[in-house]
Amino acid sequence: MRSIRQRPGRFLATLLSAFLGAAIIMMFHSMHDTAGQPGVDPVSSDTLGTAAGVVGGYGTLLVFFAVASTLTVNVRQRTAELELLRCSGATPAQIKRMVVGEAAAVALAGAALAIGPAMLGGRALLDMFQDGGQVARSVEYSFGPIALMSGVHITLLAAAGAAFLAVRRVTRRGRERAGARRVLAYGTLAAGAAGAGSTFFFSATDEMLMAPPAQGAIMLSVGLALMAPRLLKGVLARLALGGAGGWLAVRNLRQRAGELAGILVSLIMFTAVSTATITMQAVESDAVAASGLVKSVDAKNLETLNLTVVGIIAVFVCVMLVNSLYAATTYRSREFGQQRLAGATPGQVLRVVGTEGVILTVTGVLLGTSAALAGVVPFTVVRTDGVLPDQFLGTWLAMVAVTAAVTLGTSLGTARRVLRTPAVRAVAQAA
Repeated sequence: MRSIRQRPGRFLATLLSAFLGAAIIMMFHSMHDTAGQPGVDPVSSDTLGTAAGVVGGYGTLLVFFAVASTLTVNVRQRTAELELLRCSGATPAQIKRMVVGEAAAVALAGAALAIGPAMLGGRALLDMFQDGGQVARSVEYSFGPIALMSGVHITLLAAAGAAFLAVRRVTRRGRERAGARRVLAYGTLAAGAAGAGSTFFFSATDEMLMAPPAQGAIMLSVGLALMAPRLLKGVLARLALGGAGGWLAVRNLRQRAGELAGILVSLIMFTAVSTATITMQAVESDAVAASGLVKSVDAKNLETLNLTVVGIIAVFVCVMLVNSLYAATTYRSREFGQQRLAGATPGQVLRVVGTEGVILTVTGVLLGTSAALAGVVPFTVVRTDGVLPDQFLGTWLAMVAVTAAVTLGTSLGTARRVLRTPAVRAVAQAA
């Protein structure tokens, strides 16, 4: 607690991730409380239960990724502090308990702050279902123990687990179990490929046609995300840019490939999941409209869930990217100061940071696009007899624009702010 009071700004990113995660989890799990009220008809109960189960599950996964990404950057920046504690007599177990305790305290605060917004969001979500005819107007909103306890428990467990894994990497001094990670990545890629390939066993009119390619794209993006450090190192090993700025950008990325893998994870998952889901939903909607049929309640539920999941992923990825890029760029104040003392101008430093951002963005987009196409192409072939739908290009360009704006905007904006500090002061403060 003393650590939190002394440096509260260090934990703002974790607090924001926990707050957003708890708000989304409680908002959707309140649909369980609403569906469990007496007098709710079976159709409304099924719609509310499906929304809570599907989006609540995705929300849990995203909370863990968001908090883990934030805490990993935080703990890595505290390597010198943690090493000093070890030199002064603290054991690795004591350091783990301290970091996990910090994360748990911040997560509880974030969950408490999220209760009010979650109640408002849950009521708005119920109104949206009722306006779409998916839930009866007679159903009243309820925010009960399921929403409250699930939000607190999931956020707390995600924060504590992510903090434990982050500090474990530091206390082990880089001794990573690469074999287990590689096996998990290959297994996830195989499961994703099998899921996408199983699309061909469904008929064009099957209600579950969208599920296999969507799950396949998600699993493939997770597998590529697990391999992010190796993939980034492989790209950088073959990349050669001209000019002093390009050479320095590639060299910086090679030195910091492990730290920047979390940013690449966000880019891959956002590009893959959002592009695949929105494109397949657009293809399905156009196919239904062309046939002259009216969407069923299940079809409306699926469309609502798809768009909601994409919206949640977009929010979390933006939070993860902003938090990770801001922390990583701010931490380089001494490096920027040394470059300026060696003769580099602020403009040259910004060009190096921009080049790094472009390389990360292009790498993440290309890997994410490959995972998205693995789901979109089989779905399009089965549903329309085409190969690549017309909706793909527009959706892909929109997703690329979002990722580029967030990545370059955050990194360049933060670097510009850091460069306002005089070079001598930046070097002295960091030292």
